[in-house]
Amino acid sequence: MLPLVLPALGNSDNAAHMTQPLTILGIESSCDDTAAAIVRGVPGEAAVISSIIAGQSELHAPYGGVVPEIAARAHAEKLDSCVSKALEVADTGISEVDAIAVTSGPGLIGGVVSGVMLAKGLSAGSGIPLIGINHLAGHALTPRLTDGMHFPYLMLLVSGGHCQFLLVRGPTEFKRLGGTIDDAPGEAFDKVARLLALPQPGGPSVELQAKSGDPKRFRLPRPLLDRPGCDLSFSGLKTAVLRTRDKVIAEHGGIPQQDRADICASFQAAVSDVLAEKTRRALKILSEETNMPLSLAVAGGVAANQALRTALMDVCAEFECSFSAPPLTLCTDNAAMIAYAGIEKFSLGQTDDMTLSARPRWPLDQTSPAMIGSGKKGAKA
Repeated sequence: MLPLVLPALGNSDNAAHMTQPLTILGIESSCDDTAAAIVRGVPGEAAVISSIIAGQSELHAPYGGVVPEIAARAHAEKLDSCVSKALEVADTGISEVDAIAVTSGPGLIGGVVSGVMLAKGLSAGSGIPLIGINHLAGHALTPRLTDGMHFPYLMLLVSGGHCQFLLVRGPTEFKRLGGTIDDAPGEAFDKVARLLALPQPGGPSVELQAKSGDPKRFRLPRPLLDRPGCDLSFSGLKTAVLRTRDKVIAEHGGIPQQDRADICASFQAAVSDVLAEKTRRALKILSEETNMPLSLAVAGGVAANQALRTALMDVCAEFECSFSAPPLTLCTDNAAMIAYAGIEKFSLGQTDDMTLSARPRWPLDQTSPAMIGSGKKGAKA
């Protein structure tokens, strides 16, 4: 393994640099993408050496959404080959890896368990340190991998299962400024796609239809804009799309193609407007609390939506705020972000042992009240 000099513990942006870059194997299996990657570097300056992703879209397509049991089985079947391929593409032997970083939550528990067990086996067999990574932290730290963004910065984490505004102060220090009280945007995109008989995953399908649609054709609500703060809601917007669709069907006996495109464009515009305004509020809060230059990053699957990116860039221009969005390949679930988060944690001397457990729920901000009701397994996010 490469020699390692650990920096002094702490959350400063550059809490000392190592004399040699770290080589980290990342493993991700929290939803419906089985992934492995090799990332090499130091905090704030790293490169993706290999990134292998085995998707499951075809397996879940007949069911209109991700089936947890099917996802877990596919992860168990593909994890070994993804890891082997990642090492092969990176021309790296397992003995050259400094640590193994694995998503240990939150996510569909069957898939998370599969990844954690594989990582434990590799760690036990090779003696390589093990690092459990919060999947959301992987997304939140991606701007450090892609753009070397300095702490602190505002992160809009917007995906199929989550939507939060996070103040990222350090590799393990996150403060939530707001989030969704019901559906996440990606979930809303998927549900709207099903309502309109579009293929899954819904995000790309709705965005494609919206390109030929009129975003002002249908008047859809902008939930919670009449209330202060940065919390969001998308359930009512989804219901409004349902009523709009039913009205179109009643008038035409079906959904004409142009009407479908107009509904998609109107829905996408509503989501973008809400996220833009809430981002504006979050940036205003930060501008009042700090004298440092403002930085906004967006990550998660919905961050691939170009209309949303444009809306957020316009907001950043208003605040003279820097903007970062990862390449499309790093927006959706991937193991490169998990490996990079491993670099950040390992550089702080943080590792795990064989007691590492898979967690279906794991909020990044451990101090704020849960956005969505907690159950026996704890807060969802």
